[in-house]
Amino acid sequence: MFVIDAPASPIPPVAATPVRRRLTRRRAARFVAPYLYLSPALFLLVVWTYQPLVQALQLSTYSWNLLPTAPMTPVGTANYERLLDLPAFWGALGRTGTLILGLLPFTVVVPVVIAMASRRVTGRARTIYQALVFAPFLVAPVAAAAVWRWLLHPGTGFLAQVTGSGRNWVYEASTAQGVIIAITAWHLIGFAVLVVWAGLAGISGDYDEAARVDGASPGQIRRWITLPLLSPTVLFLILTTVLLSPTLTFPLIDSMTQGGPAQATTNIYYLLWDYAFHSFDAGLSAAAGVLLFFGFGLVAALLVWISEKVAVHDD
Repeated sequence: MFVIDAPASPIPPVAATPVRRRLTRRRAARFVAPYLYLSPALFLLVVWTYQPLVQALQLSTYSWNLLPTAPMTPVGTANYERLLDLPAFWGALGRTGTLILGLLPFTVVVPVVIAMASRRVTGRARTIYQALVFAPFLVAPVAAAAVWRWLLHPGTGFLAQVTGSGRNWVYEASTAQGVIIAITAWHLIGFAVLVVWAGLAGISGDYDEAARVDGASPGQIRRWITLPLLSPTVLFLILTTVLLSPTLTFPLIDSMTQGGPAQATTNIYYLLWDYAFHSFDAGLSAAAGVLLFFGFGLVAALLVWISEKVAVHDD
């Protein structure tokens, strides 16, 4: 007599189910944890950056005089059309370009020269030297504007007493823009030198030693080794000059010239502020801000792309 065993019924993986659940929870926790750490920064970014940008884009399609009791009238793209037809807009845009080009030698070329020359300074003298170079950047722009306006006063100013010239450098259309560029350069040069020092500190000294062994002169080392390796830092300085210099000049312009004389110092940022708080044309000011955001965004994207290409080439 044969007994045929019945096939064993599959045992449900009761014990394996809690293990899988724990693994699933751990994977979910690992996925969510970075975003939890980033959530405060993302919240502030949305509240203080993207939300105002969306509101500015919305406001640019309305006509409003900033009064809470005044109605906001939808006008579509009329503010943009009106802005592009204004000669003052194109003039301010051209003066902004002149400002940036005038500052680039003082925020790129001169800081590189100063930082390269300071490599020979050692010990405590190096610390004092760096502190003196960086000191102008610590001065508040409004305070600097008051001091420079006193120094450049045509009658009692220091420059007038030294040169004997009664020229009004601040309030003449031919020199006012140059004064703003010079004061801004004096203010930013310390920051730019500090950035170049940081870039030089990141360059390994092995390159210089290997080049000296091969018989390279100090000038050749600077030209063919140090400067190419410093190119990402230089591009960063160019990017910060393009993006930040128009905003950093605003306190100087508002304190010294108020955009004059004859709008000689009115750049695109000051024009934006003038439309909003002098002309009380919120829609036109918002339209200028939106165009400015996207225009400088394209410039920044181009410079970042060039910087990445240079970094890959150096690697």
